[in-house]
Amino acid sequence: MANFVDLAEVKARAEAKAAATNTEVATTTTVTQDNFEATLGLSMKVPVIVLIGTARSEESEALKHNLSTLAAQANRTWLFAYVDADTTPQIAQAFGITGLPTVIALADGRPLANFEGGQPLEALQQWTVAVVNAVAGKLPGLGEEKPEDPRLTEAAALVDAGEFEAAIQAYDAILAKEPANKDAKTARDNAKLVMRLATAAGDPISEAAADPTDVEKQLSAADAEIAVGKVQEAFDRLIQLLPNETVKKRLLELYSVFEPGDPRVKAARTKMAMKLF
Repeated sequence: MANFVDLAEVKARAEAKAAATNTEVATTTTVTQDNFEATLGLSMKVPVIVLIGTARSEESEALKHNLSTLAAQANRTWLFAYVDADTTPQIAQAFGITGLPTVIALADGRPLANFEGGQPLEALQQWTVAVVNAVAGKLPGLGEEKPEDPRLTEAAALVDAGEFEAAIQAYDAILAKEPANKDAKTARDNAKLVMRLATAAGDPISEAAADPTDVEKQLSAADAEIAVGKVQEAFDRLIQLLPNETVKKRLLELYSVFEPGDPRVKAARTKMAMKLF
């Protein structure tokens, strides 16, 4: 990354801010002028994966959603930061990028790896694991007060290894004992989505368009739309098929892989309620 800004000038200030950072660190952050140095400071503790993107790009929106989802499942072994090139162009320029979207992994305040353009969810998952492994033992970590649940850690390792069915069984075992465990439910539903995407073939969206009454094809098309950032389109596609119970169950699973306050989920839940009642 020859064009990447030399961060040495702000590294000392970033380290000072990192030392004072509250242990309750968000897994996803939107970078602004006010928190830019603090974000760099967090990379002294764990890798910070930065997406410089724009809402004008479907690839960028898909990356934003998928990286945010993966960060939420990573037990704070890495954090996700989003830079909006439209609203904060000066920050985007500071990273010396040549195209949008661009993803950069920061460690110790400096770039570790990067790529341009979109990537499927499974590839992103493998890339983030490689980033974490590259700095294993070299960064102190966030020192979170809340201990990691070893059961979730083991299940996440199965997902990373591509053993999706085993991971889902592990999450289901947790939920059988703890039905209210939101972390396990979110992780399980995310693992189901990743497994379906990893095994998908052909062009699900075109196939669904050719056969609009086939429920399975519509379910596959919705997965494909979510993978490329067309979240609202995916929800609307499935809501049209209600009150089909299989579709209802899939919608609830898909909602859970997003943040609860996501406006797209709120809108979809409202449409779903109107369709059902």
